[in-house]
Amino acid sequence: MIRTLLFIGLAAVATQASAQVAPRDSTAPTSLTIEQAIELARRNNPELQQTLNNRIGAQAAVRSAYGALLPSADAALNVQRQQGGQQIFSGTSLGASSDVRQSSYQIGLNYRLNSATLITPSLQRANRDAVEADINGATEILRSNVSQQYLTELRAEATADLQDSLVVAAQQELVLAQAREIVGSGTQLDVQRADVALGLQKVQALQARNQVEIEKLRLFQLMGTPQPANVKLVSQFTVTPLNLNLDQLITSAHNQNPSVVALRSRQHVADLNVSREKGEYSPTLSISTGFGGYTYGYTNSNFPVQQAAAQLDAARTSCIRTEEVRAALNLSNQLAACNAMAFTATDAAVIRDNNSKFPFNFTKSPRSISATFSLPIFDGFAREQRLQEAMASRSDARYGVRAKELALTADVTAAYLTLTTAEKTVALQEQNAAKAKQELKLVQDRYRIGATTFVDLTEARATYERAESDRISAIYDYHKAFAALESAVGHPLR
Repeated sequence: MIRTLLFIGLAAVATQASAQVAPRDSTAPTSLTIEQAIELARRNNPELQQTLNNRIGAQAAVRSAYGALLPSADAALNVQRQQGGQQIFSGTSLGASSDVRQSSYQIGLNYRLNSATLITPSLQRANRDAVEADINGATEILRSNVSQQYLTELRAEATADLQDSLVVAAQQELVLAQAREIVGSGTQLDVQRADVALGLQKVQALQARNQVEIEKLRLFQLMGTPQPANVKLVSQFTVTPLNLNLDQLITSAHNQNPSVVALRSRQHVADLNVSREKGEYSPTLSISTGFGGYTYGYTNSNFPVQQAAAQLDAARTSCIRTEEVRAALNLSNQLAACNAMAFTATDAAVIRDNNSKFPFNFTKSPRSISATFSLPIFDGFAREQRLQEAMASRSDARYGVRAKELALTADVTAAYLTLTTAEKTVALQEQNAAKAKQELKLVQDRYRIGATTFVDLTEARATYERAESDRISAIYDYHKAFAALESAVGHPLR
């Protein structure tokens, strides 16, 4: 009677153990949906941010192309000081002079125009559009990668939950084996087998939980953000019947897939590049003009005054001599005017004022404008080489688009077939798992009353584990196949 009561008590403990799992962390978990994960990845993924930076250069190239349609301008300011002294010019020794200060400025305008200049803005706009298409393609690839990794982590989580439940089942089997040994219907060998099975199952559960953390780390690596503590992914995926048309999916992929759109943009860029290279054979109009000014002065302001006074004295002396000769010959003369020539303080002040214009009191230089109309004739076949290379690049771009379209057709078709197969596989695996679970419960009940052996129980549990693992794999293979189909098409389908 005592053994019977003990057996019933141990069996009750084993039954309760299947419903009790100790919490691993008392902290409330932070939930993360797949939409939130994708949005965080778009804002923080380093590789995507590098691709986004290409937009800056493309926009700058467009501005530069339009800027080439406007005149270019440059300004120069020159300041010079030259030491005075005796100088030799054409074998003649010139007298000593004062130090000289000079300054000048020049503002020039230049304009160059040919057919290549006119095509360049369209070329750079097309290149900017191609960069945007590349960004869209990189964003879509990142979305697909995050979705796949999110599903991988959920699959690892479901597998870990299965291993935890199998640990509870192994604990229950150990208790039952001990109970049967107590009442005499079991052996110590069954107890040892159950104990070993529990230990092995705990190892598998521990490894499964470790894999969950690894997959979660990889997910946050893709997202480009540090992993917060105790984050929980939201399993919001259900297997629903397909309502997709393969031909429509292929057409949508050809029209909307970011990769093929980017290649078509590059093809347009290549077409315009060929037109620009052909434009190098056209005439070029170049126009240049500008204005400027200068200053010139001596460091010693008395030096030009002395020079002017000396020149005036020499001119008066020469004038007097000439007029005296005329007077001696009784000819009309200007001797009085020559004697009246004198260098005044006013003259000295004017000279000093003109000498003090350095550095910014400029005297304007004469203006000029020039126009040149040039026609390129021969440059050693350099233009021909650039044109041939541009035409080859255009041909490569066209073949690239064609190859991508063929690849998309194959990828979409393969993903669609895989998804169809995965949907059917899920239904079959769910049936298998349900049958295996029912078989395990039946064997557990039979083992509890001593109608079967522990070996049969172990085999039934292993069969259930395989069936349940296959069911989990089938479910997440279905969702991964759906994500792969979305990636091939180039946009979400649900």
